[in-house]
Amino acid sequence: MIIRLAEQGIYMTLVVCGPLLLLSLVIGLVVSVFQAATQIQEQTLAFVPKIVAVLLGFVFFGPWMLSKMVSYAHDILNNLASFIG
Repeated sequence: MIIRLAEQGIYMTLVVCGPLLLLSLVIGLVVSVFQAATQIQEQTLAFVPKIVAVLLGFVFFGPWMLSKMVSYAHDILNNLASFIG
C-alpha cells in the first residue's frame, strides 16, 4: 500500500508540473534556435522568456493544478484511516 501511495504521489507531481516544464522546454528551444540563428549569446535572453512563460503558465494552468493537488490531498485524507490501521 505504501508503494502505491508513493507511486500516486510521483504521478501527481509529474501531472501537475508537466505543463509548466513542457512550456519552459518549448520556449527554451525557440530561444536557442533564435540565438543560434542570430549568433546572439546573451545569457539573459535565455532566462527572461522562460520566466515570463512560466509565470503566464501559472496564470493559465494554476487553477487546474490547484484543483488536482486539492483532490489528491482530499483523497489522501479521506483514506487516512486505511493507511494507519
